[in-house]
Amino acid sequence: MKVSEFERMMAIGLSRRAILKTGASLGALAAAGTMLGAVGSASAQDASLRSQILQIPGVGKGSPTDADWQKVGELCLNATKSAVKQGEFAGVELSFMGLNNQNLHNVIFRGFLKSWEDYTGAKISWIDLAQADYNPRLQQAIATGTVDFDILEMGAPFEGDVCGKGLASEMPDWVKAQIDMDDYVDYLKAPVGTWDGKTYRISVDGDCHNFNYRADYFTDADLAKAWKDEGHEGEWGVPRTWQKVQDVTKFLKGKTIGGMEAIGYLDAPKAWGGFGFYFLGSRATAYAKHPDDKAWLFDVDTMKPRINNPAWVRAIQDVIDALPSESGDQLNADPGTTAFQQFLAGTGSMVSWWGDVGSGARTSDTSVIGDSVAFDILPGSDDVYNSKTGQWDKLPSGPNHAPNMAYLGWGVYVMARVDSDEKKKKAAWSAAAHLGGKDLALWMAAYPSGFQCYRKSQFDTKEWVEAGYDEAFISNYLASQSNSYNHPNAAIEPRIPGIFQYYSVAEDELAKVFAGQMTAQEGADAIAVSWEKITDQLGRDKQIALYKASLGV
Repeated sequence: MKVSEFERMMAIGLSRRAILKTGASLGALAAAGTMLGAVGSASAQDASLRSQILQIPGVGKGSPTDADWQKVGELCLNATKSAVKQGEFAGVELSFMGLNNQNLHNVIFRGFLKSWEDYTGAKISWIDLAQADYNPRLQQAIATGTVDFDILEMGAPFEGDVCGKGLASEMPDWVKAQIDMDDYVDYLKAPVGTWDGKTYRISVDGDCHNFNYRADYFTDADLAKAWKDEGHEGEWGVPRTWQKVQDVTKFLKGKTIGGMEAIGYLDAPKAWGGFGFYFLGSRATAYAKHPDDKAWLFDVDTMKPRINNPAWVRAIQDVIDALPSESGDQLNADPGTTAFQQFLAGTGSMVSWWGDVGSGARTSDTSVIGDSVAFDILPGSDDVYNSKTGQWDKLPSGPNHAPNMAYLGWGVYVMARVDSDEKKKKAAWSAAAHLGGKDLALWMAAYPSGFQCYRKSQFDTKEWVEAGYDEAFISNYLASQSNSYNHPNAAIEPRIPGIFQYYSVAEDELAKVFAGQMTAQEGADAIAVSWEKITDQLGRDKQIALYKASLGV
């Protein structure tokens, strides 16, 4: 096995034993004149199917259409046919609640499930929600006990609210076999997706914020000369720390590139139903997540908020200081704006986001930056706050990096209200299993879908290159995700009840801060007071126990 191949497998989390086993298998097959191209591929037939669906519609051929989603869904239906008889679910009606952001999520699920409905006889009605409406709608259903949907698209952070209250159906064993859960990247395996030892989630997504940047900015000779002439520290290049991101953002104010206005980092100050808090988090984790401490949002023994400690206040102040140098109307930009209306459309040179930017750069009609975008893990920090000593530490190893595992990926959950009807229960789980299939996962990661890699089998660059991706581009993109997933100091989000109550309150207070109504410290203190009230309302001792369990301490 080549050293480069070994390093790639280690990066995606395969154990040494598994690698050696894989290497031995590859050698044996090669000796027999057989070629097995993909890690995790089961057969030449599977490889043919994966290759076939990746040509729909083909990289560089525009955005996929509903006809494409339906065709991909139909080609991936064999697993369903092996477990369900044709027409078996005739008369069953299911409701499915999820997002319709950017015409993705629920919108493509419809296409994928069209052939499933035709084959099984079941019918699905859809509850489509914008990102800002999702959290309030779900919280209302949880609080009032009025769950009016059978299948739910949901992130793992809500598992404390949904699974902990007995609102979800436990996954049957036949579903576990159909979706090949062992293929999940390690950080999405149990306890993620489980509660009290029971499995509830079919993953359809992995999550981390990575750093997306315009490579053309950082190879531009005029900008390099101006950087040097102004006496900035170091050579002109891609920022590796948040301190450097700040310097570059302020430097670019008033400059041009290719005759266009040059803009640095793109913050997302506008509230987004609680989801906008992740973007402050991605600025904060390098300051707040110490390698010697798994906690970064709350103290583990008391649930005392850390949001108003010097690390988080520094991140908030960074946003305040950077906004005047960013786009003219940045204060009104939510995260969807920064990724799809600004960065992919050619405005700005740096943005933190989930994997959608990379998969959309060369496969979305809205992107104009496909040839220049590049990726890395989130920037680090020259120093990191130690909450146990109250001091800022400079690490002997260099800048502190702490990739933000924001949201732990979307999953599909079946609600417990179907458990009393075996036919409906099997239908709901069958639909969910179809969406969580291994081959469908590869297509969703390669094209705009709202989802990024969550399986080890999705990290085979050869498959992406055969689909039309440039090898250097896709290797860089996949590495930014695998290096985040497997980073030893990754900031893992706690799966505790009420997590989006905390985030939503924070967004409200941060909006006042970014509008200039409060200082960073005043806003952070106000958030901390509100978080303490939420913890008391939910039960402090219970929250502490669940928080410790989620961090493994």
